[in-house]
Amino acid sequence: MEVAFYLSPRYCLDDESPWLVGIDPSRHYWIAVNGDSNLTIALPGLTVSSLSELKLAMQQFRSLSPGEQMTLHRIASACTIYCVSLDCYAVETQINEALVWHLFDQETLDSLLMTAHPDWLCAPSHIDLGRKMLLRSFEKATVNKS
Repeated sequence: MEVAFYLSPRYCLDDESPWLVGIDPSRHYWIAVNGDSNLTIALPGLTVSSLSELKLAMQQFRSLSPGEQMTLHRIASACTIYCVSLDCYAVETQINEALVWHLFDQETLDSLLMTAHPDWLCAPSHIDLGRKMLLRSFEKATVNKS
């Protein structure tokens, strides 16, 4: 049995590799791991109920120092952002039961977090990503009942 090992690159907005698949209406960041479209994951993103809450979250993110972390709390999940070093942040996920840190520069993660703005709308083509998330949750519920 071959065990896959995932090493995620540092994602940047100006990457030539098409790593950002899209952002769905519920603010999940869909990422092709290592630019591989066959391995796409959804990172839970920042959600807020007001502009003042967004400002506080952005201030907290921008003030992170190396070794510090902040957690984005969602209804069904949470996502932790780790400040690894100056201009390097990690978001931890599990892929095939292995922990993987997806690395981002500050500008990229800042841009993703800004999609929490109450007036932000996803691209029409990314609405299907939200539907895919619902289908995944239904599949997990069916598997768990078995």
